[in-house]
Amino acid sequence: MTNNILLVKISSPDKQIWEGEAKSVSSVNSKGAFDILPLHANFISIVEDKPITVQTKSEKKEFKFKNAIIYASKNIVQIYTEI
Repeated sequence: MTNNILLVKISSPDKQIWEGEAKSVSSVNSKGAFDILPLHANFISIVEDKPITVQTKSEKKEFKFKNAIIYASKNIVQIYTEI
């Protein structure tokens, strides 16, 4: 993994939903829209019933959960759902 790519892991309590490399992760929290890009500062947020968009090299993947925690650190974005 290079510095210009994110490793994204989406998990629920009982299974891994998706894992892969991405150029960005975008969503909306209580303060507004946000994007997580490579080399992003440490970041944590709660997302409630809003789409989470993962831009891979070739496509946009959209996920929507009732609630999720997004945690980004060192080019790894972990998304915990069904919390």
